[in-house]
Amino acid sequence: MTTQGTTMSLEALRGAVAVVGVGHAGLGQATGFTEMEILMQAAHRAVSDAGLTLQDIDGICTASVTAPMWVMPVIEHLGIRPTFIDSTMLGGSSFVAHLLPAMHALATGQCNAVLVCYGSTQRTSSLNRAEIARVRKSFDPQPYEAPYEPLNPLSSYALAAARHMHQYGTRREDLAEVALAANKWAQLNPEAQQRTPTTLDEILSARMISDPLSVRDCCLVTDGAGAFVLTRADRARDLARPPVYVLGNATAVWNRQISSMEDLTVTAATQSGAAAFRMAGMSAADVDVAEMYDAFTINTLLFLEDLGFCKKGEAGEFVRGGAIGPGGRLPVNTNGGGLCCIHPGMYGVFIMIEAVRQLRGECGARQVDGAEVALVHGNGGTLSSQSTAILGTAAAL
Repeated sequence: MTTQGTTMSLEALRGAVAVVGVGHAGLGQATGFTEMEILMQAAHRAVSDAGLTLQDIDGICTASVTAPMWVMPVIEHLGIRPTFIDSTMLGGSSFVAHLLPAMHALATGQCNAVLVCYGSTQRTSSLNRAEIARVRKSFDPQPYEAPYEPLNPLSSYALAAARHMHQYGTRREDLAEVALAANKWAQLNPEAQQRTPTTLDEILSARMISDPLSVRDCCLVTDGAGAFVLTRADRARDLARPPVYVLGNATAVWNRQISSMEDLTVTAATQSGAAAFRMAGMSAADVDVAEMYDAFTINTLLFLEDLGFCKKGEAGEFVRGGAIGPGGRLPVNTNGGGLCCIHPGMYGVFIMIEAVRQLRGECGARQVDGAEVALVHGNGGTLSSQSTAILGTAAAL
């Protein structure tokens, strides 16, 4: 990117943009509502949370599984005329990946306030899951895997989990620790959909779906919409809520099909994480709270390693004894995650919302004391797209 003939580095964008408003709607079951209707509710709440109006919004980022031109009706329903539009679709990581393009648009003056939004009624929609799978397949045929009709995405993640267990001695008990930590966080979150207390033994005895992953290793299937608003930092300081600054962001894609991964235990998060930390001038040691896309328990283990919280193959040991749950050494997925809080198809917008709320100190019983730096990591496809963001309070600038 160039400005007045000079090159602007990514490091120069560090802290130049802030999240100033968040909102969600239709969590769990939005019976009687369409995905557009709950998206509109979440968008209005995020804009209001920022102390702005829809007339202030001149940038938009959104994506959908079932509608490739989704941004067009969203703009129409919002009644806005944006000067910046991004409808890049990278699966669940999309709404984390939207950050950097929005930052460029804001920094160059292309727009002044960007709304990032998503909505899905995949639980209560008239489209059943088979129909949603058919639509996905039409966009993405995966010619080397589809003929064998795997139970995707689950079977792909089970393959990665089985390889990690074989290669590093990771145990099903380690996967269960991830699920247990999510459950303990969810018990502290009144918005979480799976709050019934459980035990490690109950998780380990749960019904097997795709070996070695049981039903408790898999995310929820829910409705839900989420949104957040970005502005330049100078404007953010005068708005309604404490700004949460974007210190770093990067996205990486190495493959689409899991069968094309060079190593089933190493994801493109190694690239996106390193780049995001470099932009932020930080490392994993600086992170106070981590919000990771946990569609399956193996995700959390892989991302803890690939993002530098522990060495490759050591995540199983890292999570033992409640280390990522309430009171542990690294708070991970503090809302209960996709495993226990909410998961309406693409979860990335919700980890952004949770990170912002943690840094604003608004999370009640699950609040991480003194949180100043949060990592947000989004995943899309079958370990396909990875996007990492580092967020911070004013104290972290």
